[in-house]
Formats: sequence, structure tokens, C-alpha cells
Amino acid sequence: MSLSLENLPLRPELRGRSAYGAPQLKVANQLNTNENPYPPSAELVEELVSEVRRIAPQLNRYPDRDVVELREALADYVTERTGVEVTAAQVWAANGSNEVLQQLLQAFAGPGRSALGFTPSYSMHPVLSAGTQTEFLECPRGADFRIDMAAARHAIAEHQPNVVFVTTPNNPTGDVTELGDIEELVKAAPGIVIVDEAYAEFSDGPSAVRLLADYPDKLIVSRTMSKAFDFAGGRLGYFVADPAFVEAVMLVRLPYHLSALSQAAALVALRHRAATLETVAELAAERDRVVAGLRELGYRVVDSQSNFIFFGEFSDQAAAWQAFLDREVLIRDVGQAGFLRATVGLPGENDAFLAAAAQLTDYQTDAGKGRA
Repeated sequence: MSLSLENLPLRPELRGRSAYGAPQLKVANQLNTNENPYPPSAELVEELVSEVRRIAPQLNRYPDRDVVELREALADYVTERTGVEVTAAQVWAANGSNEVLQQLLQAFAGPGRSALGFTPSYSMHPVLSAGTQTEFLECPRGADFRIDMAAARHAIAEHQPNVVFVTTPNNPTGDVTELGDIEELVKAAPGIVIVDEAYAEFSDGPSAVRLLADYPDKLIVSRTMSKAFDFAGGRLGYFVADPAFVEAVMLVRLPYHLSALSQAAALVALRHRAATLETVAELAAERDRVVAGLRELGYRVVDSQSNFIFFGEFSDQAAAWQAFLDREVLIRDVGQAGFLRATVGLPGENDAFLAAAAQLTDYQTDAGKGRA
């Protein structure tokens, strides 16, 4: 007799759940996981190979537990990118921004505490909340998929959440929450506010890092190297906050959590950031081209400042997703009725996506046709 989850003493709140993850399928055009489609440069790869060869004889030893050199490099990058002076003491790094968020929830949420998110938003926020036994509360966004500030103020006042998540640019919709609105949410929140800026490099707007000096005891800005940096396979995320927050997550982090290889690879990627981030402008131009193409076909498209596009409206988005897949275009059904999300890919991949979209206009609802 083979075992199933039903036979195991699983925590009650995990029963009936499904594991997180996008479909991993081999198709000609993979546009479903918001990766940067451009591979690392030959120069970066060459230096990375050299760096791995240099540290390989030391792999019998544990890595730098506190990730000091990498935190210094990340602080330099954030300072350069945002214009705000950031020190290594304000930066923490982990295996992707998901681990960063998990560590923050372990430290500041947990049993008897709650986290509030503005949905639809990043689907790992409720998953991470469940994993840390944190009650996840939803405040629906408006019809334009932006945060309804009146509803947000009411939800915060009513529920008094220990953690508030603000994702900007928002995943899956791509829209940006203005800095003034973020500050209003920080003022209203009784606990901490985590601004998830995983896609910040694709936006022209200012980073919430600018608010850290005014709200040192409440604000954390989470970021990643998985998107703009061509580094999804490297799994490196980080946050910027007051040094006290770094001290807090050190209480819950696993010892030696970030391998020597991960630290070395991230340092190499940061040294090559100027060349790598040139692809951001190319992807932004492609994004705008694809948005214009979809609108010409009559689709409703949410304005995006990221590397993906949220579009509809479909009478059955699951059937539309399958129809795209049948045409060798893999995009993402994020569970939002009537809408799908497509990553901006290489020009040829985007052409294939638009060609498929042109064949599938009959899947649109009458209400959605022609709406921007």
C-alpha cells in the first residue's frame, strides 16, 4: 500500500492545499515565470567559472555565516540605484526573496498574528503565511487592480495586522503603488510593512528605500536578483531596512544558510551589473510593443511597469491558457477570473505570443473587447 498525504499527520491547515509552482513544460515559447530571457554574458560566465575554481578547494569549510562581503556589495548597488545611502548593516541576503520573506514572517508573524495583502498580488505571500502559521487576510484591489486606499485604510483599522504586504510593481498586474500611498499605509499600519520590490528595476518610479529613514521601526524593502539580473537560477534575494531588522532575522535564519557558491555567484553578477541591466531597457521597449499589439487586438491590458503583462478579459481564462499552449506559447493562469499573465520574452517569442493572441480574440468577453 502506497502512502498519500491523507495517511500522514499533516498540520490541519495544510490539508487540501496544493504545492506552489508554475507548470514546467517544454514548449517553444516559455513566457510564464517572469525570468529575464537574456542569458548571462560570456564575460560574466567566464568570471563565474574562474571564481568557482578559486573557492572550490575551500568547500570543505562553511561559508561566511553573516554574508558580509555580499551585503556590502548589495548596499553599494542599492545606493547607486536609488540615490539613498545604504550600508551593509541595513542589508540582509538569503536564497531568493521568498526566503527573505519567510524569515521576516518567522520573526514578526506566526501563531496568533496576521498578515494583510492587497489581492490579487504575489501568490507566495499567503503560502508563506500558512507555512509560518500566520493568518493571511485579503483586501481586494479596485476594478483597475490598483490598491483601493479607502478600503486599505479600513482593513488595516479593522484587522490591525502585524504585517502588511505591498507589492510594487504588483505581481501579477504590473501596476505601481505610488510612494505617497505607501507612506500612508506605513503610517496606518500598527505593525511592519514589507514593500516587495522584486521588479523594481523595470519601473521608473522611486523605491520605497527613500522612506526608510522616516520609518525605521516599521518599513522593510524586499528585493531580488531573480528578475532583472538574469539570475533566477542563482536564487538570491535581499532586504533593506534598519539594522535592527537584520538582527531580528538572524534569530530565525538557519546557520550558514547561503552557500559559498551562491555568495560568489551573486558577487560576480553584481560586478557585471552595468552590462546585465542594459537588457532592462530592451525588455521595457518590448513590453510596450506587446501592450500596444494586444490593445490593437481589442484586449484589455493593465498598464505595466514590470517585465510581464496582465491581460483579458476572457470568458474562460483556463480555456484561453490551453489555447495559447496549443500554439506553443506557455503563459500563466494566476487564478484571477478573466485574465492571464504573459512574461515579456525575446522579440521572436513576443511575436509568437502576439500571433497566438490574434488567433484567440474569440475567447474575449464582449465586455472586455476594446477596453484598454
